[in-house]
Amino acid sequence: MAADTTPQALVRVYEPEKDQWQALTSMPTPRYGATSFLRGNKIYVLGGRQGKLPVTAFEAFDLEMKSWTHYPCIPSRRAFACCAATERGFFSLGGLQQPCPHNFYSRPHFVSTVEEYNPEQGNQPSPLSSVESYNLVKRRWEYAAPMPSPRCCCAPLQTPNMLFLIGGVAQGPSNAVEALCLRETV
Repeated sequence: MAADTTPQALVRVYEPEKDQWQALTSMPTPRYGATSFLRGNKIYVLGGRQGKLPVTAFEAFDLEMKSWTHYPCIPSRRAFACCAATERGFFSLGGLQQPCPHNFYSRPHFVSTVEEYNPEQGNQPSPLSSVESYNLVKRRWEYAAPMPSPRCCCAPLQTPNMLFLIGGVAQGPSNAVEALCLRETV
């Protein structure tokens, strides 16, 4: 970021033979705090921030063509997400969900969202169906039954015995309504 904290789009490469930095084509989306991975001849750049707002951009720079490619944006708007690359694809995990600018009473909160993008299939990033719950007595995370309709950004509604997940996003808006029984006796 610049001295005044504005996000930058500058890209530089270090040339050891010349012992100098050379400018490359700027990123399409100015940001800071992004995660990057090298795969083949491409540098993939995921997420980041612009001020206090998370960036959902997912782009790649082709080192041979010297050009940028846009990929589908990360579905969930989160800052400080951990990103990882595997042979299978790219993952965006967890992070801090900021409140909307017009919601003065909401506080940022950490989320356990996990999304995956497989570049070989060219698919949209997709939410996983896995569900974990934190056991306060055992002080650890435990797996629960997976969601029948994988999605993110759904609205939760909790009753004493049930957790309802309503709507959300899964390659577009979802109208799914599902419930997880919180007690085995219900």
